[in-house]
Amino acid sequence: MQRVDVRPMTAGEFEEWQTEIAEAYAVEQVEAGRWGPDGAVERARDENARLLPDGPLTERMLVLRGVDVDGAPIGRAWVGLDHPRGAPGIAFLYDIEVIASRRGRGLGRALLNAVEEAARRAGASALELNVFGRNTAAVGLYESAGYVVVTQQMRKSL
Repeated sequence: MQRVDVRPMTAGEFEEWQTEIAEAYAVEQVEAGRWGPDGAVERARDENARLLPDGPLTERMLVLRGVDVDGAPIGRAWVGLDHPRGAPGIAFLYDIEVIASRRGRGLGRALLNAVEEAARRAGASALELNVFGRNTAAVGLYESAGYVVVTQQMRKSL
């Protein structure tokens, strides 16, 4: 397996990531039927700003850059050490992504392992995440890494 380390994001990396994550999150919410398209990116930015009021220095948040053995960026991740629904000891993985040009080389699994270790070092006893059901590659990665379904939402178009 590839080796990946994580380090805190710099302010510049954080600003770039905020734009990209807001756009991607808005698309996911619109496609899932949770939000309308008008104002979706702004809504995503607002939600992130509420969760990260001090940017990458927000207490109880790990805003991480994944790097390879040469220190080159390979991805990023965002972990809340306090679960959004208050589950004690359980951290929450808000975002994890390998840079598009670095995908398909086993770096996703390595980044996930590094993020899990960072959460463990920060005191978490478990890590939880949400994944859209249509994201079969991510679902497969998480299942093969030992994640199990603890809640599930289902929908049928009428």
